[in-house]
This record gives sequence, C-alpha cells and structure tokens, in this order.
Amino acid sequence: MSEAPHRQDEVVEVSVEDVLFRSDDGLFAVVRAVRTRDSAEAADLTAVGNLGNVSVGETLRLRGRFSDHPRFGRRFQVNGFTPVLPTTAPGIVRYLGSGLIGGIGKGLAERLVQHFGDETIDIITQQSKRLREVPGIGAGRATSIAKAVREKHALVETMVFLRGLGIGQAAADRVMKRYQDEAVQRVRDDPYMVAEEVSGIGFRTADQIARGLGFTEDDPRRAAGATLHLLGKAADDGHLFLTREQLLAACGPLRVPTDAVEAALPTLFLRGLVVEDEGDLYVPPLHRAERRVAKLLAALSRQRALPPAGEAAVAAALAGSSLSETQSSAVRASLMTGLMVLTGGPGTGKTTTIKAVVAAHRALGHRVALCAPTGRAAKRMTEATGHEAKTVHRTLQWNPALSRFEKGEDDPVDVELILVDEASMLDVRLAERLFLAVPPSATLVLVGDVDQLPPVGPGQVLRDLIDSEICPVVRLGEVFRQAQRSAIVRGAHAILRGELPEPTPAGERGEGDLFIVRATSPDALHEKLVQLVERMNTAYGMDMSNLQVLSPMRSGPAGTHALNEVLQARFNPGKDAHDGSAAGASKSGGGDRPRATLRPGDKVMQLRNDYERDVYNGDLGTVRRIEGGVTYVLVDGREVQYKFEHLDALTLAYASTVHKVQGSEFEGIIVVLHGSHHMLLSRALLYTAVTRAKRLVVLLGDPRAMAKAARNGDVNQVNSKLATRLREAAQPSKV
Repeated sequence: MSEAPHRQDEVVEVSVEDVLFRSDDGLFAVVRAVRTRDSAEAADLTAVGNLGNVSVGETLRLRGRFSDHPRFGRRFQVNGFTPVLPTTAPGIVRYLGSGLIGGIGKGLAERLVQHFGDETIDIITQQSKRLREVPGIGAGRATSIAKAVREKHALVETMVFLRGLGIGQAAADRVMKRYQDEAVQRVRDDPYMVAEEVSGIGFRTADQIARGLGFTEDDPRRAAGATLHLLGKAADDGHLFLTREQLLAACGPLRVPTDAVEAALPTLFLRGLVVEDEGDLYVPPLHRAERRVAKLLAALSRQRALPPAGEAAVAAALAGSSLSETQSSAVRASLMTGLMVLTGGPGTGKTTTIKAVVAAHRALGHRVALCAPTGRAAKRMTEATGHEAKTVHRTLQWNPALSRFEKGEDDPVDVELILVDEASMLDVRLAERLFLAVPPSATLVLVGDVDQLPPVGPGQVLRDLIDSEICPVVRLGEVFRQAQRSAIVRGAHAILRGELPEPTPAGERGEGDLFIVRATSPDALHEKLVQLVERMNTAYGMDMSNLQVLSPMRSGPAGTHALNEVLQARFNPGKDAHDGSAAGASKSGGGDRPRATLRPGDKVMQLRNDYERDVYNGDLGTVRRIEGGVTYVLVDGREVQYKFEHLDALTLAYASTVHKVQGSEFEGIIVVLHGSHHMLLSRALLYTAVTRAKRLVVLLGDPRAMAKAARNGDVNQVNSKLATRLREAAQPSKV
C-alpha cells in the first residue's frame, strides 16, 4: 500500500458493495463500491489497488485518482485508504448486514436501521437496552449484538488512529496484535518504545507520530528512543557497543539534543534497557552474551580432552594417514585440548582435515556433532564429510511452542566433540546459545576463514578468539596441487594478495573457471547480466537454483533491488491480472526495499530468523504456489506457508548481497561490481563472493571497481571487548 500522498490525489468515502477480484495473497483487490456522500461523479464506482482484506459492507475513505482504462473503463486507482464507520442509513445497513458483525443478518440490519435511522450505531454502542424496542430482540440478543458491534467499532477506531499517524497497514496490524486493547494508549504514551518493540515502524516514523502527538524535540522519551535506536543500528553494523562519544556524535543527524540523551541515560540504566561498562554502552543482551562467551570459551580452553596416556591413542589415530604435518597437528590438537580453531582459504584442505578430525574421534568412541550457521553450509558439510551435519538451531533443538532452545547449560548436547564449520559467521548471540550447550568435558572445534566478511550480526567471535591467543589455532596455508588447477582457487588467493584474479583463457574450460565481463553503464550491465544467465544455462547447465547473482549493496542501478527486477522480468514475468499488473503475492518492501510481486517459480530469501516456521536469515527457497492468501515456499525440500502479514520476511533472491550468502556454495556465481558500489568495495567482500562458487565465477561490471575491491584490504573496526575478556577469563584464578 502506498503511504505517501500522490500529487492531485482525491479523497472519496465509499461503502463496499462487492469484491470483484482479490489477488491470492489478499492484498490487491478490485471492488465495486457506492459513494456515501453526494458528488458530481456517479454514485457507483470501481476501486482498484492494494486494499488489504477489505470486506463487503465496510466503509472506506479512499485516497487516489480516477483514470480511464482502455479495457476496464473508468476506475478509481487507490493510493491509500483508511477504514471508517458508516454514518448514513444505507451505509449502516450494508455494514451491519454484511456478515462482518456476528449475529446480525441483512434482515435484522434493515429492521434496526428502519427503527433507529442514522443513529443506529450510536444506539447499539451507547444505549444497547433500546435494541429491545425492535421486535424479536430480547435482552440476551441485545447484549450480544452490542458486544459484537463495540468490538468491531474498537478495531476500526484503533486502525483509523494508527493509520492516521502514518503507520502502514502491515505495521498497524502488528501493533494491534501485540498490544490489543492497549494499542492506542501504548502509542500515545511512547511511540518510540513501540518502534523498538514492533518491527516495521522505526525511529523516523516514531518521530513523525510523536510530533503529531505533541512531543517536543527534547522530550526524554525521544532521547531514550534515539539511544535505543542508535544502539540497535550499531548492532546491525556489527558492533557490540557504542562509546558514549560515538552515541552522542550519532545523535546529530537525528536532531536529538545531546544534553537530552545525557539526561535520559540514567533512567535507561535504571530500567535495565542500557548497560554501561567502563564508559561503553551496551543493550543488555549483547553485554551478557559477550561476557558469557568469554567465560565459556576460557573454561573450554583450560580443559585437556585426553590424559597424557592418550598420546598413544593420538598416534594410533594418525598412523598411516596421508595428512600434511599441519593437518596432523590439527587432528592432534582436537584430541588433546578442549578448544581449537582451524582456519584456511580455499584449496588448503580444510574439508580433508575435518574428515580426519571426525574419523579420529569416532575411532576413539567419541560421539560427534557437526553443525554450521546456515542450512546450505550444513548440507555442504554433510556432502563433503559423509557425516550428518545440522544447522546450529537444529543442533540446539529449537522448541517453537515454548520459544526456546531445548539444549543449553542445563541440558547440553550429549557428545564429546562439537565441530562448527563456517564459524566466521557466528555472531555473539548465536555463539552464546551454542557454547552454553557444549558439555564442559567436550571439545569444541571452530572451523572458518577469517579473511571472509564478518558476521551479519553483532560481534566477530572467531576473529576475537584467534586474536586472544587462548587456544591452539591451526592455519592451513598450502594450496594443494589439485586445487591449484582451479582458476577460482587461484583467483581467491590472488585477491588476498590485493591482486585482480587472472581469468580463464578464452576458449578454455577448467575445473573451476573464472571470467571477467566488462559493463560500465547500468543498461549494458543489465543486458549482459541476462545474457550471462542464459549462457551459463546452455553452456554449463546451470539454472537459478544453483546459480547466484551477487552485489555489494541493495540500492542503486547495480544493487540487488534493480537486478532482481531485471531478472524476474526476464525469467519469471508472470501473467496479467485483472488490473493489468503481474499476478502473484504483492508485498510491501519495508525499510529500503521496494514493493515487489512474488510469483510461483520465484527464487526468494528469508530475511530474518523465524523459529516457528524453522526458517532462518539467509535461507533460500522457491515459491511453489499462491492460494487463498497463503504463499507456499519450498525451503530445503519442505514446504513453508506464509500469510500476507509474514511476506515482508521474504525478498526476491535472483540477486543477493554478498553478506546474505555467507556459508553458502553455488555451482556458479555472477559478481556484479559497479562504480556506484565504491563505498562498500573491499577485499573481504570480493574474496567472500568468489569463494561461494564451485565451478564458475563471472566478475561483471567496471574493471576499475573490481581492482579497487581487490586493493582495499582495510578491515572495518568492530566495537568488541571479547578478545580482552577472553584473555582475562583464561588467566588462572589467584587463590
């Protein structure tokens, strides 16, 4: 639904007579309606637009414009709407007799209005005893009718209030679901806290609401809301905390007085919403997670997994192996210590080493749990090792009914070895939950590549653990001969040296090909992108299920939004719906995402963890069908249902940001690099993108942007005290 007024919009109030068409997701609709007020225009009209789950009998205040359609005639194109209560006798009859109000049919509605006229609704809600004046209505029925109308009345009034403040339809639904009868009062009391507790609103919308409610710029609630917003934004950027100076500096763009923030902090401390630690400001969950992760890892680092007599068992486990000395040292460390890190780039033998570690532990009768942060990474681990691997969430046994993990400190995973692949993706919150479930006597092995991008969430657990030097770190540096034949592997290591990869020679095909295709203008880039996808299908047998387009950012002409629009239009255009638009499940974008239409066959991605549906941030799926307002998506071989209110958790995924595919692997990758990406171009980003591919990489775009990415080895500094806390926690306690 459009939220911003359009130029020359008209406002008309109508009563819905019939729903002529509704899209499968229940958002887009074509309705026949009648005006509730006199107008020079005809009383009857056809309204077209995103009208939500509008019902016959509802009265709506529509905002939009009349237009003449060559096929369907004169129509009112809806840009926005607000539900209102009817005020005219015909409108009240339609409203009460539509089936919206339980216990009232059309006949009773007509009798009520015939008796009470335009005052019918006021009589029902305020003088319900008078309903007994109508033949056939006794005391009990009068009470039930009044109750049903009051409930519907309250819902409409609440929605009118929320929409009138500029809260979008989907967000307004979430506000009402969370607060129910208290929704209006909660928003009036503190819109900033509502923005923190309900997704889809945000600080700027809360600011707009607050101004409408008379809040001043230096209101303590505004300062508190800005503080929580900025700490949340910092966490989204990977930081565990902000210094006080960083917080105050960030207040400038929000036009929040720094003295108001300083004054609000003590109250936030007392309410337990912010924690101060040596002058640094945390939200409590991140402060707890950082301290707990340090304590748990330090305790594991002090454990010796085998007594000295176990040295013979280690030697037996390694006897006759073809491992390199470095790989053997990794196996030895996993058997002799409670905590170790295995790191290395592509082609250095990480998978072989993982298999050897698992085999050695199994030979000694140890139970082993293999896991990874994402479903795709766990699946790849299973295929590579021959042993079942699960996601971290499934390893911890999430219970949606109780909204908690079954495995934890009181009931750890019952194994002697937990090995985590793609551990560079672990943010501090997921790491906390996982490490709590490691038995004190078990061994934890973290495998990852710290040259990749840091986690999407807050913290950089693997890097901080390596920097702390509290446990063995085995670095695999030698690229094995077979891997050297891959242009992808050679290219990845060239990037780590700050060099642009050497492409596969024209006309040649190898075990891992890499090509560079030049395109500097957006139009040329879009055209060549479509050609490349088609060519990779015919020459390499790849389709969108095993081919992934990557971009550093979402917005702009070479961002994922634009690329998804181009790719969907070419490879899954859909059929025309009643209004001439593409049929499917229309969804508002949220944040900086534009409205999109999801269609059967579309490739989509889950944008946030949803424990109830067992789908997680970054999971990829395919839209199977859309029926009865429900979108059915196939994710990892199982069907997941999304109602309209959940569609904002999905986005088109023909193209994805590089961050979102960490831990995934695809047959082919197209990496789009353009001058508009200059702020995000980095060696870690390019390296992460290239190492997602098994058989084919194409770098598409401006060679200058590619070279800049390879040269830029700067690592963004993340506010984290984990390395320091690890060193302190690992120190022997003084008695």
